[in-house]
Amino acid sequence: MFRPFLIWSILSIIVEILDLGHILKITFLGTGTSQGIPIIGCKCAVCQSADPRNKRLRVSVLVETRDKTIVIDSGPDFRYQMLRAKVDDLDAIIYTHEHKDHVAGLDDIRPYNYLLHKVIDIYATERVQAALRKEFSYIFEDTKYHGLPQVKLHTIALEPFNIGQTIITPIEVLHHKLPVLGYRIGDFTYITDAKTISEESIEKIKGSKILVVNALQKQSHISHLTFDEAIAFAGQIGAEMTYFTHISHNLGLHADVEKELPPHIRLAYDGLVISSD
Repeated sequence: MFRPFLIWSILSIIVEILDLGHILKITFLGTGTSQGIPIIGCKCAVCQSADPRNKRLRVSVLVETRDKTIVIDSGPDFRYQMLRAKVDDLDAIIYTHEHKDHVAGLDDIRPYNYLLHKVIDIYATERVQAALRKEFSYIFEDTKYHGLPQVKLHTIALEPFNIGQTIITPIEVLHHKLPVLGYRIGDFTYITDAKTISEESIEKIKGSKILVVNALQKQSHISHLTFDEAIAFAGQIGAEMTYFTHISHNLGLHADVEKELPPHIRLAYDGLVISSD
């Protein structure tokens, strides 16, 4: 009988080999919703599962291009995610929106500042920057002291922008009424916290070979795509592979839910790597 840590060791080296265009590797750092899985105090089958694919940190993804190491969102699990994935270098963080499960770990960039002697580039809309300045006011004060996180803010909107040699295309979606940005990088599109996606945004996504999109649960939800809605959206886009993320314990056990999916759609899980090698 496999022990949980042994199962995790086996799963953590599983690598999907796909055409990533400009990207060398994608690592799912976290695939859970705002509370993560297991949820504190919850006794449901998912939260009590020994299958490591059911243990989900807050949603985040690592994108390694030919010249840059980029993280999309630094939630409250950021420190552990970087340690677990052995991320020794970091160039930039791109933010989708300002909710705590996406920004709360910003302070933990400090070791990269100190060890790599570099300032971390932060890409965010003006609204998200205002939230960061409020949440982490000490970072942005005029009087600096030793050990503060060192960041350089870059304002983005809906126009494509570059990080190193790579073009990033923002894709606006709605999280209930809150505008949130997804991102297309080459043939890879990453969308989280979406409920409504306009035709204009869909046109930006079409042609992606790899699509990542949120699929919270099977029950109706005001601000997230449901399981069935995410499947329908994946069909509309027609990517070669679609991975669901931002998953709640309400969706069910990973192994059971995967049986309900067509071959070109899978549940992402923490530690899953997609590589072009």
